[in-house]
Amino acid sequence: MDLDTVFANNELWIKNKMSDNPNYFENLGLGQNPELLFIGCSDSRVTAEELMGLGPGDVFVHRNIANMVISIDLNVMSVVNYAVDHLKVKNIVVCGHYACGGVKAAMQSADLGILNPWLRNIRDVYRMHRKKLNAIEDEEKRYDRLVELNVQEQCFNLIKTAAVQKANRDRGLKVHGWVFDVHTGKLIDLKIDFNKYLNDIMEIYHLD
Repeated sequence: MDLDTVFANNELWIKNKMSDNPNYFENLGLGQNPELLFIGCSDSRVTAEELMGLGPGDVFVHRNIANMVISIDLNVMSVVNYAVDHLKVKNIVVCGHYACGGVKAAMQSADLGILNPWLRNIRDVYRMHRKKLNAIEDEEKRYDRLVELNVQEQCFNLIKTAAVQKANRDRGLKVHGWVFDVHTGKLIDLKIDFNKYLNDIMEIYHLD
């Protein structure tokens, strides 16, 4: 890709936006008030706003390899706290996607250097669910299921945080787990029953 093309595309984009609404960029400069925090994968095939049919200002976005929510990752924790405590988002979505390279790499018996500690978190998800996953004979379907289970566990990690618990209690903040099917373009709501899975551990993770 020629980077000059990127700047040419930018000029065309500006022209199109201004022709539709002369105040478009002036309005963008007034601030943001998104109601949704989207935590997704850095994969180049997954574009958060586009796949949801949303535009600038509609969604606060954080992306990393395999859509992870790790408690000691200052980046994602800062995003979550800013979105919850300052932007007052009403919903948080963790969105994985099928054919995720990060999930597949986590299942390889290979030294991946600096990626090792990051991917270990996905390997821990596999470890927690290994009996059910190992019972799936088709390798691709096993990876797909791990993608779904990883989304579930990252949602749990969100619910364990003080900011999310407080916002849920005070103003009804909701957490959702989705998967984007790169083969069909569809967004799939996993409809995770958080109460079912978390009731037995919230005695430990509940924060007043």
